[in-house]
Amino acid sequence: MTGKGAGVRSLEEAIQRCQALGMRLSQQRRAILELLWQTGEHLSAREIYHRLNAQGQDIGHTSVYQNLDALASQGVIECIERADGRLYGSVSEPHSHVHCLDTQQIQDVWVELPPELIAQVERETGTKITHYRIDFFGYRQTNPPSELVPATPRAEIG
Repeated sequence: MTGKGAGVRSLEEAIQRCQALGMRLSQQRRAILELLWQTGEHLSAREIYHRLNAQGQDIGHTSVYQNLDALASQGVIECIERADGRLYGSVSEPHSHVHCLDTQQIQDVWVELPPELIAQVERETGTKITHYRIDFFGYRQTNPPSELVPATPRAEIG
């Protein structure tokens, strides 16, 4: 259920979504999308600005913020609200996150809950569940299982 939404899960889909929405795909907007997809990380606007300028992209702070806001508001990219600011990620379809408390990094994961559990939640709340997101929090394992590292390709749990 979390991985079957109408969101974006690839750079090509992000570009197609922009075009379908009639959004202008400027060089700056394309650079932001490419950076998010190349890194696979959740980044702040400031990190995006610094990384793009380090790559030789001529883009200002205001342009970064405006483009991120436009892309997130149209569901092209993900925006995560945190106490220390917003982070932007490439995948906008419904999915879950693993938050590493050591590194402060966020990893995208797709979790399918058992249908019985979803039915139980629906019965107890009187709400029809259409999608869900689970946030896991933990510390880095000293010897993590090989199937969890690296984050790319994105982990599928289910």
